[in-house]
Amino acid sequence: MSMILSASVIRVRDGLPLSASTDYEQGTGMQECRKYFKMLSRKLAQLPDRCALKTGRYNINFISSMGVSYMMLCTENYPNVLAFSFLDELQKEFITTYNMMKTNTAVRPYCFIEFDNFIQRTKQRYNNPRSLSTKINLSDMQMEIKLRPPYQISMGELGSANGVTSAFSVDYKGAGKISSAHQRLEPATLSGIVAFILSLLCAALNLIRGFHAIESLLQSDGEDFNYIVAFFLGTAACLYQCYLLVYYTSWRNVKSFLTFGLICLCNMYLYELRNLWQLFFHVTVGAFVTLQIWLRQAQGKAPDYDV
Repeated sequence: MSMILSASVIRVRDGLPLSASTDYEQGTGMQECRKYFKMLSRKLAQLPDRCALKTGRYNINFISSMGVSYMMLCTENYPNVLAFSFLDELQKEFITTYNMMKTNTAVRPYCFIEFDNFIQRTKQRYNNPRSLSTKINLSDMQMEIKLRPPYQISMGELGSANGVTSAFSVDYKGAGKISSAHQRLEPATLSGIVAFILSLLCAALNLIRGFHAIESLLQSDGEDFNYIVAFFLGTAACLYQCYLLVYYTSWRNVKSFLTFGLICLCNMYLYELRNLWQLFFHVTVGAFVTLQIWLRQAQGKAPDYDV
């Protein structure tokens, strides 16, 4: 018999479960699928906004929107159009009921458990297609799925259900992917905060000296225009180090090393305008910030919530 077995509402950024239906079946297949639910919840930020995973006798489908994902488990023969229409109804009701501020600041798992009542009622409706067909229009959803089919996640991408997961390497077309730049970094340490402030200070010093160099150039033809370029390049390099310290990007460590190299080159060129202590300060701060960027890595995984 084709039917929806369970559904969950999950926050995308950290996999926090916000609400879920009550699962009555406790078979081996269901236990295995719960593991897949948990593994997918940790990878939502790296996946498109509409996906499907085939797990033998069951399918897992989900959609994501506005930082929240709606995930459901159904039997393998449950119609695709009904599955995503069900998820679309959950999404519309959840967005109507709860504002983004409330979902973003939630700290406890299942803090919107009252939404379970709506999930259960909607699940019962969709498990009775005879009465359902007269109440909803599926043509729009059929057309949408045809034009933009869900991304099919392979078991190889998902990894082992025993907890050893492979890294997702998702290659797909569409606008649903969330960039790796949104991946969360480890919490900032005191040394990281100090490095951020010192880098801003160096940027400000370079900027001020750059404007002074412009004034000198306007008043006298003797000023070297390349000094102005060096000061502003140093400002940009310090600010970019601050960015790398706060946000995750691809090739982050390599970028930080190249940025530090640019800081060193700028200070070498400005050797005649700065004394040794000033040069030592700028280069040391650049090296210190680079070290803090390397030490502050991306979080390995989301908290281990029971989904």
